[in-house]
Amino acid sequence: MKKIKTTPLAPQEFEVEQISENEANIMAYPFESGYAISLAHPLRRFLLSSSVGYAPIAIKIEGAKHEFDSVRGMLEDISDFILNLKEIRFKINGDVSETEINYSFAGPCTIKGSDLGNDDVDVMTPDAPLATLNEDSTLNFSVKVAKGIGYVASEDTMEEVDDDYIALDAYFTPVRSATYKIENVLVEDNPNFERVVMNIRTDGQISPVDAFRNSLEVMYAQLAVFNSEINIKAPATIERVEESPDLKKLTTNIDSLGLSARSFNCLDRSNIKLIGEIVLMSTNDLKNVKNLGKKSYDEIVEKVQEFGFEVGADLADDVVTALKKKIEAA
Repeated sequence: MKKIKTTPLAPQEFEVEQISENEANIMAYPFESGYAISLAHPLRRFLLSSSVGYAPIAIKIEGAKHEFDSVRGMLEDISDFILNLKEIRFKINGDVSETEINYSFAGPCTIKGSDLGNDDVDVMTPDAPLATLNEDSTLNFSVKVAKGIGYVASEDTMEEVDDDYIALDAYFTPVRSATYKIENVLVEDNPNFERVVMNIRTDGQISPVDAFRNSLEVMYAQLAVFNSEINIKAPATIERVEESPDLKKLTTNIDSLGLSARSFNCLDRSNIKLIGEIVLMSTNDLKNVKNLGKKSYDEIVEKVQEFGFEVGADLADDVVTALKKKIEAA
Protein backbone atom coordinates (compact mmCIF):
# COMPACT_ATOMS: atom_id res chain seq x y z
CA MET A 1 0.00 0.00 0.00
CA LYS A 2 1.34 3.42 -0.98
CA LYS A 3 2.10 5.68 1.97
CA ILE A 4 0.35 9.02 2.24
CA LYS A 5 2.82 11.93 2.26
CA THR A 6 2.53 15.60 3.06
CA THR A 7 5.92 16.61 1.59
CA PRO A 8 8.06 15.06 -1.16
CA LEU A 9 11.29 13.34 -0.23
CA ALA A 10 14.25 15.71 -0.55
CA PRO A 11 17.36 14.16 -2.16
CA GLN A 12 20.32 13.82 0.20
CA GLU A 13 23.04 12.15 -1.91
CA PHE A 14 25.35 14.10 -4.22
CA GLU A 15 28.31 12.61 -6.08
CA VAL A 16 30.85 13.82 -8.65
CA GLU A 17 32.59 11.34 -10.95
CA GLN A 18 35.58 13.04 -12.61
CA ILE A 19 36.03 11.37 -16.00
CA SER A 20 38.75 13.73 -17.22
CA GLU A 21 39.91 17.28 -16.58
CA ASN A 22 37.13 18.62 -18.80
CA GLU A 23 34.41 16.00 -18.29
CA ALA A 24 32.47 14.87 -15.24
CA ASN A 25 29.29 13.08 -14.21
CA ILE A 26 27.28 14.84 -11.51
CA MET A 27 24.72 12.70 -9.68
CA ALA A 28 22.00 13.44 -7.16
CA TYR A 29 19.36 11.15 -5.59
CA PRO A 30 16.82 10.01 -4.50
CA PHE A 31 14.12 12.12 -6.19
CA GLU A 32 10.43 11.43 -6.14
CA SER A 33 9.14 10.02 -9.43
CA GLY A 34 9.07 12.78 -12.06
CA TYR A 35 11.10 15.27 -10.00
CA ALA A 36 14.51 14.40 -11.49
CA ILE A 37 13.67 15.44 -15.05
CA SER A 38 11.87 18.55 -13.77
CA LEU A 39 15.20 19.78 -12.38
CA ALA A 40 17.64 18.23 -14.86
CA HIS A 41 16.11 19.73 -18.00
CA PRO A 42 16.26 23.42 -16.96
CA LEU A 43 19.73 22.90 -15.50
CA ARG A 44 20.88 21.57 -18.86
CA ARG A 45 19.42 24.64 -20.58
CA PHE A 46 21.21 26.97 -18.15
CA LEU A 47 24.49 25.08 -18.64
CA LEU A 48 24.34 25.54 -22.41
CA SER A 49 22.99 29.09 -22.49
CA SER A 50 24.29 30.88 -19.39
CA SER A 51 27.83 29.61 -18.78
CA VAL A 52 30.35 32.45 -19.09
CA GLY A 53 33.13 31.96 -21.61
CA TYR A 54 35.48 33.77 -24.01
CA ALA A 55 35.50 34.07 -27.78
CA PRO A 56 37.09 36.15 -30.56
CA ILE A 57 34.60 38.84 -31.64
CA ALA A 58 36.64 40.60 -34.35
CA ILE A 59 39.83 40.33 -36.36
CA LYS A 60 42.00 42.73 -38.33
CA ILE A 61 44.39 41.20 -40.89
CA GLU A 62 47.06 43.25 -42.59
CA GLY A 63 46.42 43.22 -46.32
CA ALA A 64 42.85 41.90 -46.07
CA LYS A 65 39.75 44.09 -46.21
CA HIS A 66 36.98 41.51 -45.87
CA GLU A 67 36.32 37.83 -45.16
CA PHE A 68 36.43 36.87 -48.88
CA ASP A 69 39.90 38.32 -49.39
CA SER A 70 43.22 36.45 -49.34
CA VAL A 71 46.74 37.04 -48.03
CA ARG A 72 49.78 36.50 -50.23
CA GLY A 73 51.68 33.41 -49.19
CA MET A 74 48.97 31.98 -46.90
CA LEU A 75 47.49 28.66 -47.97
CA GLU A 76 44.07 29.40 -46.46
CA ASP A 77 41.85 32.19 -47.71
CA ILE A 78 40.43 34.59 -45.12
CA SER A 79 37.11 32.76 -44.76
CA ASP A 80 38.91 29.49 -43.90
CA PHE A 81 41.26 31.37 -41.58
CA ILE A 82 38.26 32.80 -39.71
CA LEU A 83 36.60 29.37 -39.45
CA ASN A 84 39.81 27.99 -37.95
CA LEU A 85 40.05 30.93 -35.53
CA LYS A 86 36.52 30.26 -34.23
CA GLU A 87 37.60 26.73 -33.27
CA ILE A 88 40.41 28.07 -31.08
CA ARG A 89 39.25 28.58 -27.50
CA PHE A 90 40.80 31.49 -25.62
CA LYS A 91 40.70 32.42 -21.94
CA ILE A 92 41.51 35.98 -20.88
CA ASN A 93 43.97 36.33 -18.01
CA GLY A 94 43.12 38.91 -15.38
CA ASP A 95 39.89 40.61 -14.41
CA VAL A 96 39.01 42.20 -17.77
CA SER A 97 36.05 41.53 -20.04
CA GLU A 98 37.81 42.27 -23.34
CA THR A 99 41.34 42.36 -24.70
CA GLU A 100 43.10 42.94 -28.02
CA ILE A 101 46.08 40.76 -29.00
CA ASN A 102 48.51 41.50 -31.82
CA TYR A 103 50.33 38.70 -33.66
CA SER A 104 53.09 38.57 -36.26
CA PHE A 105 54.33 35.42 -38.02
CA ALA A 106 56.86 34.81 -40.78
CA GLY A 107 56.89 31.75 -43.03
CA PRO A 108 57.47 29.05 -43.71
CA CYS A 109 55.44 27.80 -40.75
CA THR A 110 52.22 26.20 -39.62
CA ILE A 111 50.37 28.29 -37.03
CA LYS A 112 48.41 26.45 -34.34
CA GLY A 113 46.49 27.42 -31.25
CA SER A 114 49.56 26.95 -29.08
CA ASP A 115 51.27 29.80 -30.97
CA LEU A 116 48.60 32.28 -29.86
CA GLY A 117 48.99 32.02 -26.09
CA ASN A 118 50.69 34.91 -24.28
CA ASP A 119 50.48 36.95 -21.08
CA ASP A 120 47.04 38.25 -22.04
CA VAL A 121 45.34 34.99 -22.99
CA ASP A 122 45.65 31.25 -22.54
CA VAL A 123 44.64 28.91 -25.36
CA MET A 124 42.60 25.84 -24.43
CA THR A 125 42.97 24.17 -27.85
CA PRO A 126 46.73 24.14 -28.50
CA ASP A 127 46.56 21.65 -31.39
CA ALA A 128 43.85 23.46 -33.37
CA PRO A 129 45.22 24.56 -36.78
CA LEU A 130 44.98 28.20 -37.84
CA ALA A 131 47.05 28.88 -40.96
CA THR A 132 49.96 27.70 -43.13
CA LEU A 133 52.48 30.21 -44.47
CA ASN A 134 54.81 29.75 -47.43
CA GLU A 135 58.44 30.79 -47.50
CA ASP A 136 59.04 34.58 -47.50
CA SER A 137 55.43 35.30 -46.49
CA THR A 138 54.34 37.23 -43.40
CA LEU A 139 51.07 37.39 -41.50
CA ASN A 140 50.21 40.26 -39.16
CA PHE A 141 46.83 40.32 -37.47
CA SER A 142 45.02 41.50 -34.35
CA VAL A 143 42.25 39.64 -32.53
CA LYS A 144 39.71 41.04 -30.08
CA VAL A 145 38.65 38.49 -27.48
CA ALA A 146 35.68 39.20 -25.21
CA LYS A 147 33.87 37.62 -22.29
CA GLY A 148 30.20 36.71 -22.65
CA ILE A 149 27.45 34.11 -22.61
CA GLY A 150 25.65 32.20 -25.34
CA TYR A 151 25.92 33.08 -29.02
CA VAL A 152 26.19 36.58 -30.49
CA ALA A 153 25.91 37.12 -34.26
CA SER A 154 28.48 39.23 -36.13
CA GLU A 155 25.76 41.81 -36.88
CA ASP A 156 25.65 42.53 -33.14
CA THR A 157 29.40 42.40 -32.45
CA MET A 158 29.92 44.82 -35.36
CA GLU A 159 28.76 47.67 -33.13
CA GLU A 160 31.58 46.87 -30.66
CA VAL A 161 34.51 47.03 -33.12
CA ASP A 162 36.26 49.59 -35.33
CA ASP A 163 35.66 49.82 -39.07
CA ASP A 164 39.00 48.23 -39.97
CA TYR A 165 38.04 45.05 -38.11
CA ILE A 166 36.03 42.13 -39.46
CA ALA A 167 33.25 41.30 -37.00
CA LEU A 168 32.86 37.62 -36.10
CA ASP A 169 30.06 35.43 -34.86
CA ALA A 170 30.94 34.78 -31.21
CA TYR A 171 30.19 31.46 -29.55
CA PHE A 172 31.04 32.12 -25.91
CA THR A 173 29.61 29.00 -24.26
CA PRO A 174 32.45 26.93 -22.72
CA VAL A 175 30.16 23.91 -22.24
CA ARG A 176 30.62 21.59 -25.19
CA SER A 177 27.89 19.18 -24.16
CA ALA A 178 25.44 18.69 -21.31
CA THR A 179 23.33 15.55 -21.22
CA TYR A 180 21.45 13.71 -18.51
CA LYS A 181 19.85 10.36 -17.86
CA ILE A 182 17.32 9.34 -15.23
CA GLU A 183 17.81 6.04 -13.39
CA ASN A 184 15.57 4.27 -10.90
CA VAL A 185 16.89 3.77 -7.36
CA LEU A 186 15.51 1.77 -4.47
CA VAL A 187 14.43 3.60 -1.33
CA GLU A 188 13.29 1.24 1.41
CA ASP A 189 11.10 -1.12 -0.63
CA ASN A 190 10.10 1.36 -3.30
CA PRO A 191 11.99 1.09 -6.65
CA ASN A 192 10.29 4.12 -8.20
CA PHE A 193 12.60 6.80 -6.86
CA GLU A 194 15.01 8.42 -9.31
CA ARG A 195 18.62 9.43 -9.69
CA VAL A 196 19.75 12.05 -12.17
CA VAL A 197 23.17 11.59 -13.80
CA MET A 198 24.30 14.72 -15.62
CA ASN A 199 27.30 14.48 -17.94
CA ILE A 200 29.07 17.80 -18.52
CA ARG A 201 31.95 18.34 -20.95
CA THR A 202 33.69 21.72 -21.31
CA ASP A 203 36.38 23.15 -23.59
CA GLY A 204 38.78 23.82 -20.70
CA GLN A 205 37.88 27.46 -20.05
CA ILE A 206 35.98 26.26 -16.99
CA SER A 207 35.76 22.95 -15.13
CA PRO A 208 32.56 20.87 -15.39
CA VAL A 209 31.87 21.29 -11.66
CA ASP A 210 32.31 25.08 -11.83
CA ALA A 211 30.04 25.21 -14.88
CA PHE A 212 27.40 23.26 -12.96
CA ARG A 213 27.80 25.54 -9.94
CA ASN A 214 27.40 28.63 -12.11
CA SER A 215 24.26 27.25 -13.76
CA LEU A 216 22.76 26.67 -10.31
CA GLU A 217 23.52 30.26 -9.32
CA VAL A 218 21.84 31.54 -12.49
CA MET A 219 18.83 29.31 -11.84
CA TYR A 220 18.56 30.53 -8.23
CA ALA A 221 18.82 34.14 -9.39
CA GLN A 222 16.01 33.64 -11.90
CA LEU A 223 13.77 32.02 -9.29
CA ALA A 224 14.57 34.64 -6.64
CA VAL A 225 11.97 37.03 -8.07
CA PHE A 226 9.22 34.71 -6.85
CA ASN A 227 10.72 34.43 -3.39
CA SER A 228 11.09 38.19 -3.04
CA GLU A 229 7.46 38.77 -4.01
CA ILE A 230 5.79 35.83 -2.30
CA ASN A 231 8.29 35.51 0.58
CA ILE A 232 8.57 31.73 0.56
CA LYS A 233 10.17 30.34 3.69
CA ALA A 234 12.19 27.28 2.77
CA PRO A 235 12.26 24.59 5.48
CA ALA A 236 16.04 24.58 5.65
CA THR A 237 18.13 23.60 8.62
CA ILE A 238 20.86 25.92 9.91
CA GLU A 239 23.43 23.56 8.41
CA ARG A 240 21.86 23.85 4.96
CA VAL A 241 21.64 27.64 5.24
CA GLU A 242 25.34 27.75 6.11
CA GLU A 243 26.06 25.88 2.86
CA SER A 244 23.71 27.91 0.64
CA PRO A 245 25.28 29.71 -2.36
CA ASP A 246 23.43 32.92 -1.41
CA LEU A 247 24.96 33.00 2.08
CA LYS A 248 28.44 32.31 0.71
CA LYS A 249 28.10 35.24 -1.68
CA LEU A 250 26.62 37.52 0.98
CA THR A 251 29.54 36.81 3.32
CA THR A 252 32.09 37.65 0.62
CA ASN A 253 34.36 40.63 1.34
CA ILE A 254 33.45 43.87 -0.44
CA ASP A 255 36.80 43.65 -2.25
CA SER A 256 35.05 41.24 -4.65
CA LEU A 257 32.72 43.98 -5.91
CA GLY A 258 35.56 45.69 -7.76
CA LEU A 259 34.64 49.15 -6.49
CA SER A 260 36.57 52.32 -7.19
CA ALA A 261 38.95 53.44 -4.45
CA ARG A 262 36.62 56.25 -3.34
CA SER A 263 33.55 54.01 -2.97
CA PHE A 264 35.54 51.26 -1.26
CA ASN A 265 37.16 53.67 1.22
CA CYS A 266 33.77 55.16 2.20
CA LEU A 267 32.45 51.70 3.07
CA ASP A 268 35.68 50.63 4.74
CA ARG A 269 35.79 53.72 6.97
CA SER A 270 32.22 52.90 8.05
CA ASN A 271 33.46 49.40 8.99
CA ILE A 272 31.36 47.70 6.28
CA LYS A 273 33.31 44.58 5.40
CA LEU A 274 30.86 42.11 3.81
CA ILE A 275 28.55 42.37 0.79
CA GLY A 276 25.67 41.12 2.95
CA GLU A 277 25.98 44.22 5.16
CA ILE A 278 25.16 46.38 2.14
CA VAL A 279 22.26 44.13 1.12
CA LEU A 280 20.76 44.36 4.63
CA MET A 281 20.90 48.18 4.53
CA SER A 282 18.00 50.24 3.25
CA THR A 283 18.68 52.61 0.36
CA ASN A 284 18.47 55.54 2.79
CA ASP A 285 20.97 53.90 5.15
CA LEU A 286 23.39 53.48 2.27
CA LYS A 287 22.91 57.06 1.08
CA ASN A 288 23.68 58.27 4.60
CA VAL A 289 27.06 56.55 4.78
CA LYS A 290 29.55 59.29 5.64
CA ASN A 291 31.14 61.04 2.64
CA LEU A 292 29.32 58.75 0.16
CA GLY A 293 28.28 60.83 -2.86
CA LYS A 294 25.65 60.03 -5.48
CA LYS A 295 28.18 58.69 -7.98
CA SER A 296 29.62 56.28 -5.40
CA TYR A 297 26.09 55.31 -4.26
CA ASP A 298 25.08 54.47 -7.86
CA GLU A 299 28.28 52.47 -8.37
CA ILE A 300 27.73 50.39 -5.21
CA VAL A 301 24.09 49.66 -6.12
CA GLU A 302 25.14 48.60 -9.64
CA LYS A 303 27.97 46.36 -8.39
CA VAL A 304 25.70 44.70 -5.81
CA GLN A 305 23.14 44.03 -8.56
CA GLU A 306 25.86 42.47 -10.74
CA PHE A 307 26.60 40.21 -7.78
CA GLY A 308 22.98 39.03 -7.84
CA PHE A 309 21.41 41.08 -5.03
CA GLU A 310 19.59 44.34 -4.35
CA VAL A 311 20.29 46.91 -1.65
CA GLY A 312 17.52 46.48 0.93
CA ALA A 313 16.54 43.05 -0.42
CA ASP A 314 14.00 41.04 1.58
CA LEU A 315 16.07 37.97 2.44
CA ALA A 316 14.67 34.81 4.00
CA ASP A 317 14.63 34.91 7.80
CA ASP A 318 17.02 31.97 8.19
CA VAL A 319 19.50 33.55 5.77
CA VAL A 320 19.30 36.89 7.65
CA THR A 321 19.92 35.13 10.96
CA ALA A 322 22.94 33.24 9.64
CA LEU A 323 24.23 36.36 7.87
CA LYS A 324 24.06 38.51 11.00
CA LYS A 325 26.09 35.90 12.90
CA LYS A 326 28.73 36.05 10.18
CA ILE A 327 28.78 39.86 10.29
CA GLU A 328 29.26 39.85 14.06
CA ALA A 329 32.13 37.44 13.73
CA ALA A 330 33.80 39.37 10.89
